[in-house]
Amino acid sequence: MKCLSHRLEWREVKGGGELIADTVLHHSNELYYRQRVPLRLGTVRLEAGPTLLVHVHDDCAPAPSRVRVRAHLDRSGHAVLMALPHEDTPNMADDLLLREMTSDPKFRNVLITDGKSAASQALTRAMLEAGADIIWLGVAEPWKQAPGVDALAELSQVSIVPLDVTDAKSVEELAGTIGGKVDILINTAELHRTKGIADQGTETARAEMDVNYLGLLRLAQAFGPAMRARAAEGAVPATAWVNLLSIHALAAWPSHGTFSASKAAAFALSQNLRAEMRHAGIRVINVFPGPIDDEWNQLVPPPRLAPAALAKAVITALRNGIEDVYPGDVAQDIHARWRESAKALERELWDQ
Repeated sequence: MKCLSHRLEWREVKGGGELIADTVLHHSNELYYRQRVPLRLGTVRLEAGPTLLVHVHDDCAPAPSRVRVRAHLDRSGHAVLMALPHEDTPNMADDLLLREMTSDPKFRNVLITDGKSAASQALTRAMLEAGADIIWLGVAEPWKQAPGVDALAELSQVSIVPLDVTDAKSVEELAGTIGGKVDILINTAELHRTKGIADQGTETARAEMDVNYLGLLRLAQAFGPAMRARAAEGAVPATAWVNLLSIHALAAWPSHGTFSASKAAAFALSQNLRAEMRHAGIRVINVFPGPIDDEWNQLVPPPRLAPAALAKAVITALRNGIEDVYPGDVAQDIHARWRESAKALERELWDQ
C-alpha cells in the first residue's frame, strides 16, 4: 500500500484512549437533540492515533481520564461514537443516551412468537436474566402440552398468549391486545423440514413458506403500525424487532432447499421491514444461525448451535445495537466464505 492509494484496507482497532476534553451541551437548535439535552460531548485521543469527537457516557470521569470508544447506530440509523468508562460500572446500561442507541432488554416488554421451540425457551430465560419486565410467549395451540412451556408459564414475568402466525386473525387479535405495549418483538416461529426442490409435492414448501415468510408478513402488518406509533411517542418507545433467519438464507443448502428458499424470502422481507421501521427508530435485527441443536437438526452432523448460545448472541446484539448476527462456528464460517466468494461457496455446498 502506497500513500494516496485508493486501495484502502479496513482494519479493526481497539477503542482504548484518553478523554482529553469534555463539555456539557445545554441547548441545541436540532429538534432531535433539543429533546435530549443536557448532552455530554468530548474529544478522545485513541491509542491507535486518531482524535475523535464523541458522546460521553455519564459514568466517565472528567478529562483527562481513560475511556474506551465504541461505535453505535443512533435511532435514525446513523453511525455515532460514544466514550464509555474504561471499566464497566454498575448499571452502566441505564445511561439515557446509550439506552436509546441500543435495545437493552432491561425494564422492557418482550414478545417471543413461538414458545414451543428450544431456541424460544432459551431466549425467554436469557431475557429474564437480562432484566426484561414482561415476556409474552406465543403458543399456537395452548391446549397441547409442549415440553418446557409449563415451567416457563409458572414464572411471574412470563405470560403464555395464543399466537398462530399462519392465522391472520390470531395475529391481529394479539396485536390488538398487546401491540401497543411491546418494546421488543422476537420472531422465532419456524418450520423446518429436510426437503430438496427435486422431492415430489409442494406441501412441505407451502407449509414452510406459510410460517417462515408469510408468518413474518402477518406479524409485520399487525404489530408494525403499533410499534411505529409507540416509537413516535418518544417517552417509552418500542425499540427492536428480531427475526430468527438462517445462514442458508444467504447460501442455499441443497438438501434443505425449500427451507433455504423460505428463509431467503424472509430475509428479503426483513430488509424491507428494516427500511419501514428505520424512521421510527426501531432497530430490525437479523439473526443468521447455522443448524441449531433442536429437533429439526438431529441428523445434521456437529457442530450444532446450542439454543443458549443463540440466546446469548441475541442479547449481545440488542445491548450493542448490532443489526446482523451470525452466531456459531458454522454461520461464521459460511458468512466469511460468502463474503469472499458467493459463487465458490455455492459450489462447495452442492456436495453437502
